[in-house]
Amino acid sequence: MNTIHVRFKLAYPGFSLDVDLDIPGIGVTVLFGHSGSGKTTLLRCVAGLQPVAEGELVVNGEVWQDATTTLPTHRRPIGYVFQEASLFAHLDIRRNLEYGLRRVPEARRRVGLKQAIDLLGIGHLLDRMPDRLSGGERQRVGIARALAVSPEILLMDEPLAALDLARKQEILPYLERLHDDLEIPVLYVSHSPDEVARLADHLVVMEQGRVVASGGLTETLARLDLPIRLGEDAGVVLDGEVVEIDANWHLARVRVGSGQADSHPGGPVSLWVRDSGHPVGHRARVRILARDVSLALDRHDDSSILNTLSATVVEVADDTHPALSLVRLDVGGAPLVARLTRRSVCGLDLLPGKLIWVQIKAVALIG
Repeated sequence: MNTIHVRFKLAYPGFSLDVDLDIPGIGVTVLFGHSGSGKTTLLRCVAGLQPVAEGELVVNGEVWQDATTTLPTHRRPIGYVFQEASLFAHLDIRRNLEYGLRRVPEARRRVGLKQAIDLLGIGHLLDRMPDRLSGGERQRVGIARALAVSPEILLMDEPLAALDLARKQEILPYLERLHDDLEIPVLYVSHSPDEVARLADHLVVMEQGRVVASGGLTETLARLDLPIRLGEDAGVVLDGEVVEIDANWHLARVRVGSGQADSHPGGPVSLWVRDSGHPVGHRARVRILARDVSLALDRHDDSSILNTLSATVVEVADDTHPALSLVRLDVGGAPLVARLTRRSVCGLDLLPGKLIWVQIKAVALIG
């Protein structure tokens, strides 16, 4: 039963939390929303740090809280990573990591200390004191310490928020390694578009203590009834694989979708992106913003746009401005979202089921 059932009701003056949802018991679930939307409060409820009289929490079939049972925080097999690592200043890094192991019976250890050290790349830091580490190094140690207690769920509350851009870029690849190498479910609080795009398998969008959307990352981002902006614009994130390197032009071709359509029907769906040094076979994600997708009735090869694909119109919806519309498209099983003027939608006669040509002006390779 790889499912986490979460139901909590909590009321404060001026704020209330009312959440009832099921999320996967594997992979990374990102709690996404503006400050004050209830993300951290929900995480604290899961950890048992926030008392809740009316709540239910079942983690992969194990009841942590219901009408008759409430496990205290120290009995919940969790790892918790805060915005600040909060290492013990009087202990070196090795002893910081070993501190939590005492409460974990050896038979229940799912993550070895060496494995945690290797995953976070901190082996060379073990004999240092915390005050001799950079912010990114301290946070990597904090994550390794949370993993070393072999949690059944890893809770991460904006772990990169206190870091500058350079340190964030330093630590994100390590978080991706956790995503790829561990089977521990992660509940990750963030309002960073880059972190969502790179790490999330499942996305929970919160506003004013309520869940307004929950589902797989790609499908949730492609919803037109609730266009979710990852920073500057709505768009989608697609999983793919590098299948070709064009060394002459410093480009890479990434295959996405289910491979049922392309500029040549029946061929694989692929996109040209800037070569980031990844080898053929590397799993990667691409982010495509709605503003970078244009549509045409006929194929055009006489433009600067490299990515031209056949697609089917799935849905057309109003955008936030009366002059604009959002169009959801199916490209070989992969959803795309385009932002057009309503005049263009009318001129192209875009209706569900219509075949169309998609031109993608910019594709960002992530990770």
